Amino acid sequence: MDLQRTLAQTVSGAVNFDAGTRALYTMDASNYRQVPLGVVRPDSVDDVIAAVTAAREHDVPVVPRGGGTSLAGNATGGGLVLDMTRLDRFTIDPVSRTARVEPGVVLDDLRAAAAAHGLTFGPDPSTHSRCTLGGMIGNNSCGSHSVAWGTTLDNVVELDVLTYDGARMTVGRDRELPADLRKLVDDNLAVLRTEFGRLGRQVSGYALHHLLPEHGRDLAKALVGTEGTCVTVLGATVRLVELPKERVLLVLGFADDIAAADTVPAILAHRPLTVESMDERIVALRAARNPEPPPALPDGGAWLFVEVDGTAAAHAIAAAIGAPHQVLTDQVAQRALWRLREEGSGISTRMADGSEAWPGWEDTAVPPARLGAYLRELRALLDRHGLRGLTYGHFGEGCIHIRIDFDLVTDEGRAVFRRFVEEGADLVARHGGSLSGEHGDGQVRAELLPRMYSPAAMTLFARFKAFWDQRDRMNPGMVVRPYRIDENLRFVPLSAVSTAFSYPHDDGDFEQAMRRCVGVAKCRNHSGSVMCPSFQVTGEERHSTRGRARLLYEMLAGDVITDGWRSTEVRDALDLCLSCKGCRSDCPVNVDMATYKAEFLHHHYKRRLRPASHYSMGWLPLWLRLAARLPRVANALLSGPVAPLLKRAGGIAPERALPSVARESFTRWLSRNPGSGRPVVLWPDTFTNHFTPAAGIAAVRVLRAAGFNPVLPKGSVCCGLTWVSTGQLSVARRVMRRSLRVLTPHLDAGTPIVGLEPSCLSALRTDVPELTGDTRTVSNTFTLAGFLRAYAPEWTPPAVSGAALAQVHCHQHATLGYTAETELLARAGVDLTSVPAGCCGLAGNFGFEREHYEVSQALAERALLPAVRAADEDTVVIADGFSCRTQVAQGSDRTAVHLAEVLAAALTEEGPR
Repeated sequence: MDLQRTLAQTVSGAVNFDAGTRALYTMDASNYRQVPLGVVRPDSVDDVIAAVTAAREHDVPVVPRGGGTSLAGNATGGGLVLDMTRLDRFTIDPVSRTARVEPGVVLDDLRAAAAAHGLTFGPDPSTHSRCTLGGMIGNNSCGSHSVAWGTTLDNVVELDVLTYDGARMTVGRDRELPADLRKLVDDNLAVLRTEFGRLGRQVSGYALHHLLPEHGRDLAKALVGTEGTCVTVLGATVRLVELPKERVLLVLGFADDIAAADTVPAILAHRPLTVESMDERIVALRAARNPEPPPALPDGGAWLFVEVDGTAAAHAIAAAIGAPHQVLTDQVAQRALWRLREEGSGISTRMADGSEAWPGWEDTAVPPARLGAYLRELRALLDRHGLRGLTYGHFGEGCIHIRIDFDLVTDEGRAVFRRFVEEGADLVARHGGSLSGEHGDGQVRAELLPRMYSPAAMTLFARFKAFWDQRDRMNPGMVVRPYRIDENLRFVPLSAVSTAFSYPHDDGDFEQAMRRCVGVAKCRNHSGSVMCPSFQVTGEERHSTRGRARLLYEMLAGDVITDGWRSTEVRDALDLCLSCKGCRSDCPVNVDMATYKAEFLHHHYKRRLRPASHYSMGWLPLWLRLAARLPRVANALLSGPVAPLLKRAGGIAPERALPSVARESFTRWLSRNPGSGRPVVLWPDTFTNHFTPAAGIAAVRVLRAAGFNPVLPKGSVCCGLTWVSTGQLSVARRVMRRSLRVLTPHLDAGTPIVGLEPSCLSALRTDVPELTGDTRTVSNTFTLAGFLRAYAPEWTPPAVSGAALAQVHCHQHATLGYTAETELLARAGVDLTSVPAGCCGLAGNFGFEREHYEVSQALAERALLPAVRAADEDTVVIADGFSCRTQVAQGSDRTAVHLAEVLAAALTEEGPR
């Protein structure tokens, strides 16, 4: 292709026209899908200029894009996508309180640097950990604190822009307007002064009133929110604001969201920093999908989160409103609630009954004084169309977020969608509001703009765009000459496939599971989240949970990725997935990429030769059973002269030391050392049994001290995890069913099962029921701490003095939770610190595989190993996962121990029972 050839010759950054890359960029976080012609990821401003020049020479549309988290479909297009995320340099001038930023700067990176000077960038959308300043400028993003600090538009000083025709200029306030734009203003003063700037969240259309003389003829502000339809932003100077001296969060409880909305005007009179809403149904959904309990809230069915500067202001508002409330000054507690609020857009995409809900009426805004009335009529409108929606949002600015259970798959459902948004647009207009209060018009609202604006105003939009882009090559189909709202919907027919897993949370439908990812991109996070480990190292979209979900979706769609389960694009993207399950809990919509990867590998390698590691480590339980018969011989082979040959044959990294097989397995030890008391099954996982029986022996001591008799299943058992993680699901299912047969007497008797290896216990909770259909192990399996909390709450653990550093296993974080462990260690007197969220990098077979060693080590060096090395010598390192303990041993001079070993070491014969 001529365009691709030109770009390859003139752009130093990445130029990709392959099916895999194009598939990654078909969607943003909206309901819309378009396949791009190609993707350029510029490394410099010169790259951007070269890319636009090439596009112009070949008459190809340009679609500038940041983090791709837009809800309006304005980050999708059929032309040349410019992914600006590599342009991430910025400087801060604390004296002038400004920052100079490139368009790919991630908001949180800017805010973290500004905080060192007591400053911040005011607009803070819920995607702050991954959204870019360029995307925020394109959409005029707002966030929670626009009540105090305004929208992105209000905080832009200057823009460095490039037109499609190649002109580059810097625009801002109090500069001479080009003659055509001055005439546009002077001929339409009445329209600009009456239809524009009516409310702070009037994001729909173009902000042309900023061209008025009383607003300084500010061309930069007029270009903010134009959604890439006029120019490409190359850089910006933005205003920074002073951080509050004492952030305090007041949480007010109300009967419902309408009652909450009615109080907003009274709260605004106290000049808060923000007024955000939360619905009880979102809290309930989060509680049902996450192993850790949600933060406590005051009584109510809906809440307002009111942030103020100082406790006095918080108590004054609480007294004035007279609602149930709590005042939070602790930053950790505040952050927990803000995380809950920020994840609302993802959580609300699935109703309590499992039905799907979508954007499409996502962020309308009305004057705050009209908010209660608007919500009442919106509820009535939903009822008339037989629709349901969960509301939350920026109530302090009258902006509502809502996900609605539109049926966007069938023709009838799409017709209902169109009728609803048309009537909804008329409702917003009657209340003096804006169709978009935050994310722009894009494909979902632009067609409706004539219901909000007069024909004269619509003509102004067309003239303004034509001034910059006469050929309509900049992000066409948005704002001016728009796509229809029911055009380019992403719900294309997908191939029907039979699957090994049951997908109970998606009605057994793999297609529905592939719709689960809505693109909010929390997985594009470089810190503070377990998911997605490989993205944290590579920064590549295809190594994010969202990227992999996109490729799987496109695999089923079949028009970009055409070879189905045999796809090399999907295989390569999944290759660096650690199967950590972090996305199962951290993703707001609970995408389960570990399961999807196992499913894909199962089909991809069906009746084909597999990678060597699938045989060496996938069948590890069998090899260890054989090795246990002659452990000394096995260890001589694993550590002797033939070890390099074994590693090479097994696809194992030569840098890895192979673990030693225990001279006596845990099951043999326990058989020789029976006890008495109330029976509890102690699950003999492969790793504890053959590698670290000391952890099992310690657990026996602890359980006996608590009055229980740990017993073994009466037969060989295995959770099947190693076969699952390598996609050998037919074998895994057979192994699981055999184990279930062995466990049946215990399950029928209601005897609890305690697991010591988090990954195996997680498999019993999730993989076993979802692969076999037998759910008996879901509620009857516990971690050691979880079991003691449930069955021996009165037991006093031994006193353990000193500090401990805990590495929480990813599977435990995702499916089990660590609250019971934290509580138990606190009761034992341990001063506990957890390693900052992140995978250890070993992740079972992943870190042992030759091609993954470097990524594995890079992950370990992000959080775990630095924390271990920095810990005092007398600080105990706790890691319940065998992989985590192995990574610590092979990457530092420290030894990590299981929680059971910490408690057992403190027990004496006369100790507490």
